[in-house]
Amino acid sequence: MKKALLIVDVQNDFCPGGALAVKDGDKVVAVINSIMDRFDLVISSQDWHPADSIHFEKWPPHCIAGTQGADYHPELKKEKIGLRLFKGTANKDDGYSAFEATNVSLSAFLQEHQIRNLYVCGLATDYCVKASALDAVNEGLHTFVITDAVAAVNLQPGDDKKALQEMYTGGCILLESDEIS
Repeated sequence: MKKALLIVDVQNDFCPGGALAVKDGDKVVAVINSIMDRFDLVISSQDWHPADSIHFEKWPPHCIAGTQGADYHPELKKEKIGLRLFKGTANKDDGYSAFEATNVSLSAFLQEHQIRNLYVCGLATDYCVKASALDAVNEGLHTFVITDAVAAVNLQPGDDKKALQEMYTGGCILLESDEIS
């Protein structure tokens, strides 16, 4: 059975020094790079917000389309990515889930490529990773969250653990990168 890796928002603004930095966000990059070759397809999502997004009423401005902050982390093996999804592209669009991408329907793409197993990693565990993983379950996919390849915003202490529990309760399988066959 074919499997795909979904890399969620491993962008400069979510890594240390970025506009909305996730603690240790850059540490997921080495894990993600080490597992890419285990998948039939590698897909990534990127926040791609307009400068006047209402999303910035909740969050500091980040990942503004076309800026360095919206670019991938420089160490991410971009050449392995076969599909790039843009989300949060409209002024009134938060775009937490990769299934909300505006340039390609992720659901249709996965169906077309006969992908039934989707492995999710990236940033941030408690927002975009969680939204993408739960949407994948709702799409009927066997959904796996790679726990050593995610990092959380943690607005409240323990949000990362709460998010992982929500994903598990919601039907996701939690595993570490060395458990991927």
